[in-house]
Amino acid sequence: MINQDERDRGQGADILIVDDIAENLEVLAKILTHEGYKVRPTSSGEFALSAIKNSLPDLILLDIKMPGMDGYTVCKKLKASERTEEIPVIFISALSDVNDIIHGFKVGAVDYISKPFQYEEVLARVKTHVMLNKMKKSLEQKNRNLEQENSLRRIAEESLKTAYDEIEKKVDERTRELKIEVTERKKAEKELQQALKELEEIKNQLLEENIYLQEEIKLSNDFCEIIGKSHSLKNVLSQLEQVSPLDSTVLLLGETGTGKELFARAVHNLSPRKLHPLIKVNCAALPANLIENELFGHEKEAFSGAHSKKVGRFELANHGTIFLDEVGDIPMELQAKLLRVLQEGEFERLGGAATIKTDVRVLAATNKDLRKMCAEGEFREDLFYRLYVFPIDCPPLRERKEDIPLLVNHFVARYNLKTAKKIDEIPKKVMNELQAYYWPGNVRELENIIERAIIMSQGKQLQLGNWLTRSSLPVQKEEVLSLDEQQKEHILRVLELTNWRIRGSGGAADILKIHPNTLDARMRKLEINRH
Repeated sequence: MINQDERDRGQGADILIVDDIAENLEVLAKILTHEGYKVRPTSSGEFALSAIKNSLPDLILLDIKMPGMDGYTVCKKLKASERTEEIPVIFISALSDVNDIIHGFKVGAVDYISKPFQYEEVLARVKTHVMLNKMKKSLEQKNRNLEQENSLRRIAEESLKTAYDEIEKKVDERTRELKIEVTERKKAEKELQQALKELEEIKNQLLEENIYLQEEIKLSNDFCEIIGKSHSLKNVLSQLEQVSPLDSTVLLLGETGTGKELFARAVHNLSPRKLHPLIKVNCAALPANLIENELFGHEKEAFSGAHSKKVGRFELANHGTIFLDEVGDIPMELQAKLLRVLQEGEFERLGGAATIKTDVRVLAATNKDLRKMCAEGEFREDLFYRLYVFPIDCPPLRERKEDIPLLVNHFVARYNLKTAKKIDEIPKKVMNELQAYYWPGNVRELENIIERAIIMSQGKQLQLGNWLTRSSLPVQKEEVLSLDEQQKEHILRVLELTNWRIRGSGGAADILKIHPNTLDARMRKLEINRH
């Protein structure tokens, strides 16, 4: 029986029942009324169309065989009208012909209930489609709200930009006025020069305060969180714009922390597949024996513990995009199956014999040298060339240092909000130090440094503290260390960067390009312990 909580969820839903047999109307009305639904019974298709003129129901139970206008005709009329096309229709009939059932779905029905009625079946199907209809309406309302919010945001951005332009114009006008006064009042040249200096400082301060505004306006473009204006970054974005509308496979290459996932998301959002899902898989984060199950799924009882069927990531990404992060970590024995998906668009679940077709665009990323891995027999050469259709090198942060001020201001604004701080001044010395640093951890390391600095800073000025590692400082003769000491210091820096996480993507072993077990042995030899 249906419990009280489920009965309460039925209250308020309006259901129109159409059947020319009074006994059927009585039975259905009794079942649904008992469960809290509002029921409107009617005995013909003509009466049903008349009944919905003033008030639309949430669901229609529609008999197929009726004198006069049959259920198929009624359903077609409902689906032909913009006003009623979204109302879910469930056919009710004693017919068992599969063709009749299929015809019912073709004219727009969402489900089918057979006669004689089964209490639990009626309630289950009605409840399911009432809930689905409510969820659909809720999502549509949310989409309308989001469109309205985006419209308001655009208006706000335009207003802010106008305000900024007016401020800059006023500053420029005042600068010209002061220059004229310097020429006209030579006796007051010293005072006016000081005033010009002060005014220039005010202008610079205003420009710094409006960096966040400029970044907010920039966020309205297609690349969302990708921030920068360097030549190397613009070159990458240009390549993204060229390849995104196509279905070509893209291989994102670069060091850890360069934002390969952001670039992959940009490719998906700029592609015709953006209305379908972007499914992400971190191949390095999964044990080798689970990657195949994660990518392709399994059938029920395919192995011990498989109590139900599981749909894999390639199946979930159908008509959308799949992003294979750290693709170089896929085991050799699985690479052939991945190659088949790329070539043929088909695979089988674990324990299954049926071939599943999938229409998926593949994006991949790695910080490893796949060519070298191919030469060493660790990566299939044919799979490499399937992935290497459109390679994009993601530049490290040290090669786009002109982007550091933009990124710093972006992260300061973000963590001001998260920490309720009001850091609005970044000293030139701090910015110089950040631009001089080597950034082995790239943008991810920069974000971590800024978050720490925001937490530790007092007042309105950003205080960098001693967070940057010694690798950014010049080495003095008296600081020369032994090889073991240098190795120990470098490992400690990387461990601090990863919060002492050794394994997995972005872990210390990954950054150092060595096996985690090798790193464990080296830490024991060098007596590296976390205090």
